[in-house]
Amino acid sequence: MSSFAHLHLHTEYSLLDGLGRIDDYMAKARQHGMEHVAITDHGVMYGVLDWYKAARANDLHPLIGVEAYLTTGRMTDRDKRSSYHLLLLAESDQGYRNLLKLSSKASIEGFYYRPRIDLELLNELREGLICTSACLGGPVANNYLEENEAEGERLAGVLRDIFGPDRFYLEIQDHGMLEQQQVNRKLIELSRRTDIPLVASNDVHYVNREDAAIQDLLVCIQTGDGGDFRRRAGSA
Repeated sequence: MSSFAHLHLHTEYSLLDGLGRIDDYMAKARQHGMEHVAITDHGVMYGVLDWYKAARANDLHPLIGVEAYLTTGRMTDRDKRSSYHLLLLAESDQGYRNLLKLSSKASIEGFYYRPRIDLELLNELREGLICTSACLGGPVANNYLEENEAEGERLAGVLRDIFGPDRFYLEIQDHGMLEQQQVNRKLIELSRRTDIPLVASNDVHYVNREDAAIQDLLVCIQTGDGGDFRRRAGSA
């Protein structure tokens, strides 16, 4: 499995949405012969330094990122609670510095229920970053789910224009969820029509299969919802 790299992974620093501890992730990556593994916590970068140190200590290549909350309005506005998920990964030192700026501004200037960024700030700080369309909560997949394909494809075009043809990807996931399978068919077709490349990921929130029930409890506490985790994946 050394050629596979987790690009979408949440640690315990994704509060009430991530269960996996950093050292446990490193041990599991070593067990499976992986060489690269990313940290992409929700909206924050609190765990990045510990992740970097642990990865280096385990002879792994740390990938640094964040799953940001994107509002299509202005991040300073307080009239719209909902936001999309968007995965951002640093490909250079400049990209890492821009991730820090994005994360800080999201919490200080854009916070409204979530630490949010907007398209204007993303365009300003795009250098050195790779972007994917994220999970079912992302700007493309979410609009497909809501049967608003035109808006999803418009946002895909906006993000491709911001990052260029080589640094924006349509992200597909398959965790056995019917919604993902439906959306994936549309994402693959969109990729064929627009030449936006695809990337496959797992939306990792815990280390071992038997951790699923505890992860479900965490998300129930966060959302106040007694439903199952699979139904809520991508909504946090």
